[in-house]
Parts: sequence; C-alpha cells; structure tokens
Amino acid sequence: MFKTSVNKATILELAALIICVGKLPVLFSVPGCSTGSQYKQSRGEFIDDHGTSSRVKKAPGADPKYEYEGVKVDTFKGTVQLSGFVSSDEQKSRAGDLAKKVEGVTEVENNITVKE
Repeated sequence: MFKTSVNKATILELAALIICVGKLPVLFSVPGCSTGSQYKQSRGEFIDDHGTSSRVKKAPGADPKYEYEGVKVDTFKGTVQLSGFVSSDEQKSRAGDLAKKVEGVTEVENNITVKE
C-alpha cells in the first residue's frame, strides 16, 4: 500500500474554503430591510408614504372650497392616488392641485369620479 503525506495546514485551508463557499448563497439571498423593488416598498418608503398620505389628507383643511369627505388617498413611492366621489369637476381638479403641492408628492393620479 502507498502512503501519502497530507499537510495539516492544507486540510484546514481546504475545509475553510468549503465552509466559505457554502455560505455564499445564504449571504446573497437574504435581503436587507431597506431594500424595495418596483412593486414592493421598503420599510422606510412605507413610513415616508404614510406621512405623505397624512399630509395630503390634511392639506384641504385650509381650503374653504374643499368641503367633501368622499376622497380616499393612497401613496406608493411618492405617487399619490386620489379616488372616491365628488360633486363637481372643479372639486376633482382642486383636490389634485392641492395634492401636488404637498411635500413628498412626486406624482398625482387623480382617479376621483364626479357624481352626476
């Protein structure tokens, strides 16, 4: 029988390499809490959007022409979507104008329906 001499350091280096390579998929597959995507908000974006929605809902308070409660406000990554029902085209466009002026709003999608 042949005997081969294996260096102890070589075995340890090989074991360390196997362990490190084995951990790579785990390291690269776990997303951090700050990652968002096109369709999902990060935790920070969710908090920012919640604040933006609150500011948009409070904005009409100083405007005497804005006297309707049937408008819903949703925000996703700075884009505000207005939905619900109002009595006139003027109210619909005023709601969109007020929302555009609020800090944190990047875009407004005015989906409000005018009652006929």
